[in-house]
Amino acid sequence: MTLASHVDHLVFAARTLDEGVSWCRETLGVVPAGGGEHTLMGTHNRVFRIDGPGFERAYFEIIAIDAAAAAPGRTRWFDLDDERMRSMLAQGPRLIHFVASTNDVDAAIAALAARGIDRGPAIAATRGDLRWRITVRPDGRRLFDGALPTLIQWDGAHPCETLPASGATLQSLELWHPKADALTKACDAIGLAGVELRTGDANLIATLGTPKGRVRLESAGA
Repeated sequence: MTLASHVDHLVFAARTLDEGVSWCRETLGVVPAGGGEHTLMGTHNRVFRIDGPGFERAYFEIIAIDAAAAAPGRTRWFDLDDERMRSMLAQGPRLIHFVASTNDVDAAIAALAARGIDRGPAIAATRGDLRWRITVRPDGRRLFDGALPTLIQWDGAHPCETLPASGATLQSLELWHPKADALTKACDAIGLAGVELRTGDANLIATLGTPKGRVRLESAGA
């Protein structure tokens, strides 16, 4: 099987979910229609569709640590337990990462490992009726400053199948990194399509069409 991966969702983190949803309503003109709790990680989210040409099954995830949830007994995903990340989120919600859907998560993990990259094992996770396997390192770290995606393989339904249209669409996703050659080889190894790779300071730049017009989001080294 030829490995094929594509942008599944953007990861937009906030100190609290209320802060993230308020930012979304004021900046994008969108009120997220879905979401829930991740008991495995002690986080919760709100989501909405951003699918469009070139990004056929894509959504936007606003994620935050769930203060009401029990401690997960492990390091949370996406660097959410990292003190530097928490300090940055205290200044406001921001784009921090993206997740890529792949047709064979185990083969994708092996392809990265062959290049000396430990993306982490694929663990089983759930939210409501949704089931998936997702790569999470024991230390919870993203890689390449968030520019190398976490990998996901859905088991059955995808969130976009039940979410209503939001009026927002992802138009482009740029991956900037000083080690762009190594990042490009890693993305090629998993068959990642639909992104633009650039050499420069670490940054993710997502451009969206929204009810409030064209919006550009940046991770700016998060």
